[in-house]
This record gives sequence, C-alpha cells and structure tokens, in this order.
Amino acid sequence: MKIYFPAMRSALIWISLFSIAMGYLESSVVVYLREILYPTGFAFPLAPISNRLAVTEIIREAATLIMLAGTGIITGRTRTEKFAFFLYSFALWDIFYYVFLKALLSWPDSFFTWDILFLIPLTWTGPVLAPLISSFTMIILALAIIFFTGREADERLSAREWSILVAGALVVWISYIWDYTTFILRHYGVGELWSLRTSQALYDLSMKYIPVSFPWKVFMFGEILLLAAIFLYVSRLRSGKATNK
Repeated sequence: MKIYFPAMRSALIWISLFSIAMGYLESSVVVYLREILYPTGFAFPLAPISNRLAVTEIIREAATLIMLAGTGIITGRTRTEKFAFFLYSFALWDIFYYVFLKALLSWPDSFFTWDILFLIPLTWTGPVLAPLISSFTMIILALAIIFFTGREADERLSAREWSILVAGALVVWISYIWDYTTFILRHYGVGELWSLRTSQALYDLSMKYIPVSFPWKVFMFGEILLLAAIFLYVSRLRSGKATNK
C-alpha cells in the first residue's frame, strides 16, 4: 500500500495533465472549424459541410475516445481500475474542453447554451450544463473506485451496481439524443432511416435542425440512477462486503 498509493497519486496527476491538454486540443480544433464555418459565431441550424469533412470529424471523435480509453488501459491494474481511469480522463477532458472554449471564444454564453455533443453513433445535443453534470458524476465514480483500490477491498462493481449504472447511462444517453431524434422522426419512419435512398435527404434535413427542448426530467432520472449505483458501491465497500459475481 505504501508503494501503490504514491504511484496512484502520480498517475492521477499525469492523467489530469494529459486530459486537460486533450481538452485544449479539442477546443482548438473547434476554434478552427468555427472560424471557417461560423465566422459570425456558432448557431443552429448547422452550416452545411462536405462529406469528407463530416467523415473526418466522426473519425476524429473516435480517435479521441481511443486515446482517452488508452490512458485507462495503460494505467489501471484491473478492468475496474482501467474503467475508472478512462472515466476520469474522459470527464476531465470534457470539462476543460468547455473551459478553454470559454477562454478562447467567450463561448458558451451560459450553461444553458445548446451544443453538438457527439456524432457517434448518431447526433447528441444538449445544453452545456448537461454534459458538465455527467462529467462530474463520472469523476465521482472514478475517484471512488480509485480510492478503494488496494485497500484490502474488492473494488469491482457488483452485478446489481453494474445493472443500475448501465441503466442510468442509457437513460442519460436517451436524453442527449431525444430532441434531435424527435425532430428526425417527424419526417421519417424508423425503417426509412436505414434506407440508402434517403441518406442525402436525411443529411439535408439534419442541416435544418434547431434544438427545441431538453428532457431534463429524463436526464435527471438517469443521473439519479447513476448516483444510486455509486452510493451502493461506496456503501458496500465501506462495510467490507464482498462482490457478488
């Protein structure tokens, strides 16, 4: 324990620096894109982009996720620990992405400013406050796992904790795709979305999307599930109970 925890502190420091630097890189890419596509300032509906640029952006997002996941895989000793470091790195990256955007572009105007969050596997949107809340929740879970690692406790999440955690994450994800998906489904049926014949029409329609409302009740329900899973996890490890696998 005397050897491991100083090493853990060192790992957290370097992962924090890496994630903050990644946040700056992400925000700098957005600065370049907005200079080209939104010279008067970012706003919905989105400016049309070429297929090449759209594909490049999606691959860039995937590459970013791989790099952030790599920090957890390299640093963690167990699967749970690797997962925790990935969550910590992802969350810190996301938080500082907005910190640097505010510093570089004076954007967002408020916590309730809408943003495009992800494009994989489909478009996520929401007020900036929502991903920030999600990021802090991920940090809480990550630090809880890291705290209990090596303290003569089984830091793995139980089947029940995993189930609640996954359910909460799924509900939060649904809240992020809710408004955009609702907009698309007003024009196309689910079956039509898989038709190549409507792909260009779907792209043209997406360029007309303007956010209407964020399902805060759905989002907060997902957050409650996530926090409940974290509470059960911390309570079990504090009481010294073994994980049921």
